[in-house]
Amino acid sequence: MKNNILEIAKNAKNAFLTTMNLDISVKNEALKKIAKNLEKNKNKIFEANNLDLKEAEILLKNNKINTSTYNRLKLDENKFKDMIKGIYDLIELDDPVNQIIWQKELDSDLILKKISTPIGLIGVIFEARPDCLVQISSLVIKSGNCAILKGGSESINTNKTIFEFIETALNNTEGFEKNVLNLIFSRDDVKKMLEADEYINLIIPRGSNALVKYIKENTKIPVLGHASGICHIFVDESADFENTTKIIIDAKTQYPSACNAVETLLIHKNYPYFDELKKTLKNKEIKLIENPENYSTEYGDKILSVKIVNNIEEAIKHINKYGSGHTDSILSKDDKNIEKFMKYIDSSSVFANCSTRFSDGFRYGFGAEVGISTNKTHARGPVGLEGLTIYKYELFGKNNIVNDYTSGKKTFKHKFI
Repeated sequence: MKNNILEIAKNAKNAFLTTMNLDISVKNEALKKIAKNLEKNKNKIFEANNLDLKEAEILLKNNKINTSTYNRLKLDENKFKDMIKGIYDLIELDDPVNQIIWQKELDSDLILKKISTPIGLIGVIFEARPDCLVQISSLVIKSGNCAILKGGSESINTNKTIFEFIETALNNTEGFEKNVLNLIFSRDDVKKMLEADEYINLIIPRGSNALVKYIKENTKIPVLGHASGICHIFVDESADFENTTKIIIDAKTQYPSACNAVETLLIHKNYPYFDELKKTLKNKEIKLIENPENYSTEYGDKILSVKIVNNIEEAIKHINKYGSGHTDSILSKDDKNIEKFMKYIDSSSVFANCSTRFSDGFRYGFGAEVGISTNKTHARGPVGLEGLTIYKYELFGKNNIVNDYTSGKKTFKHKFI
């Protein structure tokens, strides 16, 4: 039976008018019930994931998906544990809605407030990773939004099972209307969702470059996300060997298919341990491609592009040209070079002396993330609760009129209070 996407979107937008002002206690109660329901049914979720993995193994053998996609699809004990912890961490965070960002005295009896408010109805399209469904749903609930969710076809059994337990928890939470969260499945559904600009306020894609490109080219709805994760590490000449090696290995091998895994290594020409570094990385089964034809490749595997640069200026120029604006890191003991790198790298996350893998909503203390944005408007970097809110202005007066100010009878104070 085909989904009527416009009807789903219309009902979800109507539900938003209630959800946007739900009390924090109600939202947290829903999140607790979701966490407990998922924990209670963990074995059923793993059974569903095993079905997806078996089908994915066939696709992998026939080269219809890659190893990176398969790894993202697998839901193991550690991922499940992190998934549940993310919900409880989110519960501990303050309500992001109806917070006063600032207030200004336009006049003694005319007060302007800038107030945080949910965005509205959000369409989220994500590939492979079933734990994304939990992260996104939790963030949407806490931020007072509503959502239409589309997971990858590779994880359809896991997504259906997880969503069933999330929906049950919401239905058993007093105050929550139906249609707050909606799960769709087909490509045709996505196409119709992208046309529903009358109801949907924002589209967030989490997936391949091709997916993000397709979405941006086929919708009038604003799109928040990143197309690729071309992350760099620049090894300055002052960097030591032990820490440099440790950080690069972590950034490449801790989870090679992640969008914040390092893809390109830039080495200062005077770095004294280059040969030892290459040997150590190769011993960790990392394939090094020196001076590749294409520096814009996201390998998603234990592969690194390597380039020797003359100075930090060349490294910065390279990153700003070939990077995707995701995450880039400098390894150095030179404070001036670190400061220069931090100021001139035009990425959503810029690091010094640490792994690019820290670029993550959970690790930033956001509880979780709905995705990572390389946009220059609204939200940038890991998008957590704050990135799922916008703002409105509230003006409190006492029978004030503009004519008093244009005539000179009164003057504005414009004073922050």
